[in-house]
Amino acid sequence: MRLIVGLGNPGFEYQFTPHNAGFLAVDRIADGCGAVFGNRRGRALTAKAMLAGEEVLLAKPETFMNLSGLSVAALVRELEIGVPSQDLIVLYDELAFPLGELRLKERGSANGHNGVKSISGALGTEEWLRVRIGVGKPPLPDGREIRSGGKEYLLAPMRRQELAVMDEVLDRAREIVEAVIRKGSAAAMNEFNRSA
Repeated sequence: MRLIVGLGNPGFEYQFTPHNAGFLAVDRIADGCGAVFGNRRGRALTAKAMLAGEEVLLAKPETFMNLSGLSVAALVRELEIGVPSQDLIVLYDELAFPLGELRLKERGSANGHNGVKSISGALGTEEWLRVRIGVGKPPLPDGREIRSGGKEYLLAPMRRQELAVMDEVLDRAREIVEAVIRKGSAAAMNEFNRSA
């Protein structure tokens, strides 16, 4: 069984913040499958679902972002996932990408993301699939970047226009995960990372 994890912080106050893009993405996947997060396993809210013809376990760690690895490692052990690079997909926010940009990667450093750092540390490897969901502010018309303000920006509720963009992004994130399951990560990267 594949494990699909969305990163975020539990609690209503964080629900629609940029840092919870991963939670929002797995919620969208669950909605599309008619699945409900009704169980607790491995310090996470979980839901079993059928996605692209395969049974998957969707998970939202309840450990808070910086300790996500504790939950992911517990679920990897429980599901007896021997090769995280094939059977684990993690969706999370990426401040380095503008809002609306998505990127699928097979491995990589944390790039300053504490949730990613926690997962790689707990698993002892950086080789696991990740869907990076851009939450950064788009550049100004003259090309200059807008600094997002880091933690304050990531933990502040998104505005209506940002939520409208995120709504479309969440559908694409679901499509990426389905493509990974149907075609494999290399084919999915070729399809979805082209414009990146």
